[in-house]
Amino acid sequence: MENTGSFYNRLTLQALAIVEGESDLIANLSNISALLNMELENINWVGFYLLKNDELVLGPFQGKPACVRIPVGKGVCGTAVKDNRVMRIDDVHAFPGHIACDAVSQSEIVIPLNIGEKCIGVLDIDSPDLSRFDQNDEQGLVSFVTELQKVL
Repeated sequence: MENTGSFYNRLTLQALAIVEGESDLIANLSNISALLNMELENINWVGFYLLKNDELVLGPFQGKPACVRIPVGKGVCGTAVKDNRVMRIDDVHAFPGHIACDAVSQSEIVIPLNIGEKCIGVLDIDSPDLSRFDQNDEQGLVSFVTELQKVL
């Protein structure tokens, strides 16, 4: 079985290969969300919200229909943007102000997406399992996003 570090390293290399030579952000985020959906286990939604003015607007994703607009500072995604930090939530129902797009979701991880010094959105991943994301997932996904930010 592949260890977590190797898994995320392989996933990052796959993503970088997919976006190589393509400059369109939406096309790249679409393929990245498809890759993550294909490779990550025990998830029910993965995608991007992109910052437009003072709210996050639904971007490329895989999963059930989702909330279209999230104000900065609201919910897990909006808080991640406001504080520009990773949010790893073991039980979304215990998170004050959680925005429930899919009642099946139990845990969530959100990683800010920055181009240069500017936050342009977030990578959001939901799971139907409580405590699905651990420190290793967080480190792997932060590294994944960090490498992608260099080429997006």
